[in-house]
Amino acid sequence: MKIENSLNSPLPEILVITSYPPRECGIATYSHDLIKALKNKFSNSFSIKVCALESENENHDYAGEAKYLLNVDEPDAFLSLVKSINESIETCLVLIQHEFGFFEKKNDEFMQFLLALRKPVAMAFHTVLPRPDEILKERVQQIAGLSDSIIVMTESSAAILTGDYGIKKEMITVIPHGTHLVPHLDNQFLKTKYQLQGKKVLSTFGLLNSGKSIETTLNALPSVVKSNPDLLFLIIGKTHPSVLKKEGEKYRQMLEAKVIELGLQPYVKFINQFVPLPDLLEYLQLTDIYLFTSKDPNQAVSGTFSYAISCGCPIISTPIPHAREVLKNDAGIIFDFENSEQLSEAILSLLANKELRKNISSNGLHRMASTAWENSAIAHAILFEKIRDDAVLLKYNIPAINLDHIKKLTIEFGMVQFSKINHPDLSSGYTLDDNARALVAMCRHFELTGDPTTLEYIRTYLDFVQFCQQPRGNFLNYVNEKKQFTEQNNNTNLEDSNGRAIWALGYMLSLSRLFSAEIVSQAESVMQKALLIVDKIHSTRAMAFAIKGLYYHNSIKSSELDKLLIKEFADRLVQMYRHEYNNEWYWFESYLTYANSILPEAMLCAWLVSGDKTYKEIAAKSFDFLLGKIFVDNSIKVISNKGWLYKKDPLAPSKAGGEQPIDIAYTIMALKKFYDVFKDEEYKTNMENAFNWFLGNNHLHQIMYNPCTGGCYDGLEEYYVNLNQGAESTVSYLLARLTVDPGSTDRINNGLNVNRQQEVLIKPIKSTRRKTRIV
Repeated sequence: MKIENSLNSPLPEILVITSYPPRECGIATYSHDLIKALKNKFSNSFSIKVCALESENENHDYAGEAKYLLNVDEPDAFLSLVKSINESIETCLVLIQHEFGFFEKKNDEFMQFLLALRKPVAMAFHTVLPRPDEILKERVQQIAGLSDSIIVMTESSAAILTGDYGIKKEMITVIPHGTHLVPHLDNQFLKTKYQLQGKKVLSTFGLLNSGKSIETTLNALPSVVKSNPDLLFLIIGKTHPSVLKKEGEKYRQMLEAKVIELGLQPYVKFINQFVPLPDLLEYLQLTDIYLFTSKDPNQAVSGTFSYAISCGCPIISTPIPHAREVLKNDAGIIFDFENSEQLSEAILSLLANKELRKNISSNGLHRMASTAWENSAIAHAILFEKIRDDAVLLKYNIPAINLDHIKKLTIEFGMVQFSKINHPDLSSGYTLDDNARALVAMCRHFELTGDPTTLEYIRTYLDFVQFCQQPRGNFLNYVNEKKQFTEQNNNTNLEDSNGRAIWALGYMLSLSRLFSAEIVSQAESVMQKALLIVDKIHSTRAMAFAIKGLYYHNSIKSSELDKLLIKEFADRLVQMYRHEYNNEWYWFESYLTYANSILPEAMLCAWLVSGDKTYKEIAAKSFDFLLGKIFVDNSIKVISNKGWLYKKDPLAPSKAGGEQPIDIAYTIMALKKFYDVFKDEEYKTNMENAFNWFLGNNHLHQIMYNPCTGGCYDGLEEYYVNLNQGAESTVSYLLARLTVDPGSTDRINNGLNVNRQQEVLIKPIKSTRRKTRIV
């Protein structure tokens, strides 16, 4: 079994040999983004150090970020570096970002370096050329033979390595080029910000060089602007430094001359600078169509292409391998290399069809979701773990609390039910379920932080709960965007919703010391009215939620009514348990479905109030039974909503996919309660492992929590993540986050994302270590 790294032991070190900013090249940017993601996700698992690649023409000040500098043009530089690495106790693995141009004149020295290296090596090939000659084939085979693992960014590159180079498939790991999570700001909002309102924006970006074939687009534009006089083509990026040194601005000047020749001055704008990442991502989010016109058929992958799709750009691309792989099945349009006529037709067809642009954008976003830098970091960390002999258990960093999406979902009336990606869908209406859960979450947040702005949201959710209460004391659940109760209330069993309302009210009232007398009186009034008929509830989970609410309500002032109701519900659950229990099935029903952990947690609460040991015994046995079904190998897999687990077939394999954030959150909350009572470290470990499900420790190895928006994705399916960030999932994550790490309330972001402006879609509630230079 893998053991976690001791707090007193130095972290194992991953050394990345790469070009690195401020050097301006695609791989430098790539490595910077990857290393940043690895540090954000796994700084408690390993440390990342950089060896920056330099040459006679590329010398930079790395502001302390590079541990080593390797000047490939200096004598004995490779030998000096390998000696330092081999002598380093900390360094446990070397990751090399390989591009043939880095070692073009130093191939022998590079091979000697690999031969002498006594550390495991992961080799990331950024270029994989098909149909190699014998010299190239032998060189790549030698590099692979001296590596422990090969990383490529596309399946087509992996196929070339196995088919054309004879490299074993098991050596190769495909980790797609990473992409940035973005808040998907409103297109028109951003156009106004950049003074582009009223324009249909086409764009392309990257370090300018002739391989980008921008002239293909310029030649296509005359026929486009005839019917689209409001069009503007943005060419974003400065000339590639290497090109600038060799030929100056020759290529840019040619493009500028062509713009004049074709009379395109009103329709083309050059942004001749290395655009900062936040600005670049905003330019992409305001783009109506992104154009990728590379004329290199062997270009394995493009970061610019990836970034554009992840920002929601409908994309038109030449058929590089990366594009053929990603844009299939209506995720984009492909045209032939340097074929301006085809490009013109494609642009016109997309400009004329807003719905098609929307569908392509959505398909592209879902296709690229797995490539977020956070997921790339997870894939790299798992590979590091696999390569290293002394691997330790990965420790996922817990993100700072971010309330952006909670606040975005909430308007004066209540919390909106669904989102399209991260944009609240007002047409979906509201539910008591979501607002009750949100009330619990924000009360907990206020308890931990004392943030006065949280009170506005608590009042909003409490008002909504009261709005849903009917004259008899019961609650309705479904409310449409016009604030009317819907017919669905008459066709659905609402007992679970009623139980959740009592849980929320009881929890809030248990913190009454924090609130004004007015709001406490309001909550108590709603609670007392609900208790008049609460004994009519018989749904299993509704009774469990009610027990929790009564437990919290009783905690502030002992109440005989609360105790009697708890006993009544707990006795019913005992009866159910005894009816179903056998030596292989310790449960209350003949199946495991949703929100299972609520039941043993409720029994534990009943014992804490009553002292009845029967409740305690059933709580412990049923919970341990449940945990045995959903925890395997340091990770959680809750019961899938695609197929319940039945008593008649208790060993049936669980269905893949259909995992909901709410089930993870309820399990974490139950684990915390059991840990607080019994102090069993296994409960605490399981709680941490369960939370890691949100951070990527799941069967897809993908994040479920989006740290950019503060939202949580709606579901983990068999092959994909549902990217919509609705109320249930987002509140569930917050409940889990506040439960698993309540002591880190200093790491809380209550406002908008830093360096990022947020549009208003709906009305809201008012290193010191010295580097060693290798030469």
